[in-house]
Amino acid sequence: MSPSLFCKLTTVCSGESLQESSCVRPKKYVLDPEYSTQLVPCLHGEQRTRVEPKSSELEKVISSLQDMGFDEAHVNSLLSMQPTVHPQQLLDIISEFLLLGLHPEPVFMAMKKSPQLLKLSTVQMKKRSSYLRKLGLGEGKLKSLLHGCPEVFTMRQRDIESVVKVLKEKCLFTVQQITELLHRCPAVFQEDPSKLEYKFQYAYFRMGIKQRDIVRSDFLQYSVTKIKQRHMYLERLGRYQTPDKKGQTQIPNPLLKDILRVSEDEFLARTACSSAEEFEVFKKLLEREEEESESHVSEEEEEDEEEEEL
Repeated sequence: MSPSLFCKLTTVCSGESLQESSCVRPKKYVLDPEYSTQLVPCLHGEQRTRVEPKSSELEKVISSLQDMGFDEAHVNSLLSMQPTVHPQQLLDIISEFLLLGLHPEPVFMAMKKSPQLLKLSTVQMKKRSSYLRKLGLGEGKLKSLLHGCPEVFTMRQRDIESVVKVLKEKCLFTVQQITELLHRCPAVFQEDPSKLEYKFQYAYFRMGIKQRDIVRSDFLQYSVTKIKQRHMYLERLGRYQTPDKKGQTQIPNPLLKDILRVSEDEFLARTACSSAEEFEVFKKLLEREEEESESHVSEEEEEDEEEEEL
């Protein structure tokens, strides 16, 4: 190697002779090995300083969750449900649920069913808890509420208020009945208000069921399709009658629990006393009737719109 420690590069320039160009600076600009090797431990030390607080903070969160009663499997699962959520925020929201009087297992199951809960802020959580208490859904009822409909904590406030308004103003349930209904059937919170009102009207006017029995039978948790199929089938078999204004019928109607709360096989065997084949034929006929009825209603609406335009 030459004393100047240059490497030489031969270049050709237009109209000029061959020249040499240096690509390396003199030795005085090159760091000695003893200085360059000292950079590595400095960088590693700096990186360790940045990582340790995060690691320490995570360890504190894990320790706190375990102190609350969550086992190692639950802790690992909770931390992986929403990776973008800061561990401290996760700890804060879980603490709020436990402060409501809930135990670790139902809280974990609710988080597993609805991971969006972990994205709540403590302020949102406290506001929603306060509102639910005003509905009578305090500590003793929150467990079943959280199990049946954890989304009630992440739903928009106006959507919940729309459901409560229908129950109060359209269905005329008392405050106590609304509390019991939402406790027994928390999924009602997620019902479309117009469909919820229709379901109530069907129970009240077509089946002759009063508010108290609607609540006690958990009527509103069943789908409209299931309700109509079973009720109308019994009606056509002569096994169900709509009560008159005095609430009387010429035949004893089956109990609601024997209509809705049982399996289809049990319903057919004990309540309808009919075969599965006959019920399947009826369901197809009923579906066809409703399609024709909807088509007829649509045609009438179109005619009304045309008359208005004229």
